[in-house]
Amino acid sequence: MKFIEEYRDVGLGKGLLARIRQTSTRPSRLMEFCGGHTVSIAKHGIRQLLPGNIEMLSGPGCPVCVTANADLDKAIALAEMPEVIVATFGDMIKVPASRSSLQRVRAEGADVRVVYSTQDALDIARANPSRPVVFIGIGFETTAPTVAASVLQAEQQGIDNYYVLSQHKLCPPVMRALLDSGEVKLDGIVGPGHVSAVIGSHPYEFIPREYGIACVVSGFEPLDILQCVAMLVAQIESGKPAVEIAYRRGVKPEGNVVALELMAKVFETCDANWRGIGVVPGSGLRLREEYRRYDAEHAFEIFPGEPVEPRGCICGEILRGVKTPPDCGLFRTVCSPEHPVGPCMVSSEGSCAASYQYGDVHGG
Repeated sequence: MKFIEEYRDVGLGKGLLARIRQTSTRPSRLMEFCGGHTVSIAKHGIRQLLPGNIEMLSGPGCPVCVTANADLDKAIALAEMPEVIVATFGDMIKVPASRSSLQRVRAEGADVRVVYSTQDALDIARANPSRPVVFIGIGFETTAPTVAASVLQAEQQGIDNYYVLSQHKLCPPVMRALLDSGEVKLDGIVGPGHVSAVIGSHPYEFIPREYGIACVVSGFEPLDILQCVAMLVAQIESGKPAVEIAYRRGVKPEGNVVALELMAKVFETCDANWRGIGVVPGSGLRLREEYRRYDAEHAFEIFPGEPVEPRGCICGEILRGVKTPPDCGLFRTVCSPEHPVGPCMVSSEGSCAASYQYGDVHGG
C-alpha cells in the first residue's frame, strides 16, 4: 500500500535502530503526547526494540481519556433531558462517568446516537427540527476545526436546534503544565502528529527554549517513530535541544492556516479540566460570544451533580506518565475493554487499552 509499506521496511528499521544504539550513550526518558503514537508504539513493540537506556512514557494524548468525570457527567445529564438528542463519536459511548455512561442512559431510553462526523449531527438536527441536538465536542486541535465549521454551517443554513458541548482541549498548554509540575523528568518529547498537522511545530518552541528538552514531531508508522527517536537522541547527545519535524509529509511548521482560522473565528481559549491533572489555564476552547447560542452549556440548565472518581483507578497518574498500566491493581483483573473501570481502558487510543491488546508493553 502506497505510503504505508515504505514506512514498515524491516531493513530501514534495523538501520535506524543501529543508529540509535550507536548514538545513545546516556539514560533518556521520552514521552509521546498522542494516543495514536501510544497505540503504534505498543502494536509494533517499539519499547522492546529500543536499547535499555531509553525509556518511553505515554502522556495525556488520548482526548477521551483526559476528559474529566465532571465533563462526562454534563454530557450524560444532557442525554437524560426530555426530547434532547445527543450525538457523539463512538469512543465516548462506553466511557464510565461518575454514576453512569452514555451507553447506559441510552439503554434506559435516552436518545444517544453515534455519529462519524459533525455533518452527521447536522443531518440529525435537520431531520428533527423540533428537538434539540447536542454534539459532544471531544478532541484536541485535530477535531476542533470541523466542529467550528459545523457551527458556521448551522448559522448559514438557519439550523437553530443544533448545539455543541465543547470539551475540546489544547496540547501545548498541558505540555507546559506537565513540565512545570516536575513529577516526571523528561529528556525528549515525541510531538503529536495529527495535532501538529493543524497547529504546526512553532507552538512547541517554548519546550527547548524554556525547559531544555528535545522535541520532534512524529508520524505514526514504525519508521516514523524510530526516525523521531533517532532525531531526539541526536539532540539529547549533542546537548542542543530544538523543535524538529520527522513527519514532513503531514506537518508544516506553520500548520494548516485555514483550519487555524476556522478555530479562531468560532472558538476562544478558556480554562479546562483535565483528568488527573486538574484545571489548566488556557487549555480549552469555548464558543465565542457571537456563537454562544450554539453553546449547550448556555442553552440548557445542566445539573450533573458532584463528580465521583472510580475507586482504585489510576488513570490520572497514567496520563501524567507517573504510572504505567501494569502498575494498576485493576488492570487485566477487574478492568478490561469489555468491563472498563476507567477511560484509559475504553478508548482505542488509551494506554491501558493498548497495553491490554498488545501485551505488557511497558514492561510492568
